[in-house]
Amino acid sequence: MSQPSPEVYEQGRGMDAHNEVMRSIRAQKDRTYDPHEPTRVWIDEDNTPDGVRQSLTIILNTGGCRWARAGGCTMCGYVAESVEGGSVSHEALMDQIEVCLDHEREEADEESPLIKIYTSGSFLDEREVGASSREAIAETFGDRERIVVESLPDFVERGKLADFTDQGLATDVAVGLETATDRVRHDCVNKYFDFEEFVAASEAAADAGAGIKAYLLCKPPFLAEPEAVEDMKRSIRRCAEHAHTVSMNPTNVQRYTMVDELHFRGGYRPPWLWSVAEILESTADVDAIVVSDPVGHGSERGPHNCGECDDRVQRAIKDFDLRQDPSVFEQVSCECEATWEAVMARETSFNMPLDR
Repeated sequence: MSQPSPEVYEQGRGMDAHNEVMRSIRAQKDRTYDPHEPTRVWIDEDNTPDGVRQSLTIILNTGGCRWARAGGCTMCGYVAESVEGGSVSHEALMDQIEVCLDHEREEADEESPLIKIYTSGSFLDEREVGASSREAIAETFGDRERIVVESLPDFVERGKLADFTDQGLATDVAVGLETATDRVRHDCVNKYFDFEEFVAASEAAADAGAGIKAYLLCKPPFLAEPEAVEDMKRSIRRCAEHAHTVSMNPTNVQRYTMVDELHFRGGYRPPWLWSVAEILESTADVDAIVVSDPVGHGSERGPHNCGECDDRVQRAIKDFDLRQDPSVFEQVSCECEATWEAVMARETSFNMPLDR
């Protein structure tokens, strides 16, 4: 992995210590990756403001998030999958797009109306994706219905979004807000911006004719289970005022992260799937699409219950994502729900999870 360089973001924000630890953890990574191959690509279905649509999800390998190279978020290990050198050429990026189109042709009967492009950083950061690459990608998908691009609030600008909106594409910016609580975002996630900067980005997107998809993080490190659940309920309601879709993602334990270090020492348990269900059910009345995609569900390093009911609860969550009907959660039950209820009533310390 190329030598990370701290950016001005951390200066005066009390993030120096977190970033120093994160840089030392990330330096353990020794794998290399092909800049002509995307990190991941898959076909799925997503709930959009226009209804459920088949989606082509693309994770571009852009060389890594600049904030992650400074140290970055406590739970995010995606920069460890980036190529050496911290940048990828226009030609290599377009090769990645072609690999993704080949995958779509092989796996889907028809073109996906919805395209989602993530970089595990900021697609709108021209250090990751240059202007010429952004324009070419916009032209490539100009005949689709909707596109989602990932970005930190800093880079949400009308001119950059115009590359997509001028194609007639319904355009959304996916912002990794993580929580509407500034203290949790700074101290638990180690993300540098404030909620008001997210609001400003949503206004900039609206001015460009684009929408916002807010990404939240359920149970970052240093929160007990009941604290994490309440933080998500508050955050979803605040985000719904500025985003048409809120995606609440339970933390999974990724390598080369602070969360991984804590988990290894018995100081972190991923959230219960019952917590995810509780959050979705209690916020089903908000004026936004609220979804969740528990990655690694049922595993020790992913959101899980007892092991017996994990798949059933996961199916209920997926069903809710598509239909937005909270009654789906009334159809799943398990004896371990009583254990979860005890955790919610009694767990007060983040570093002593009551149940693994």
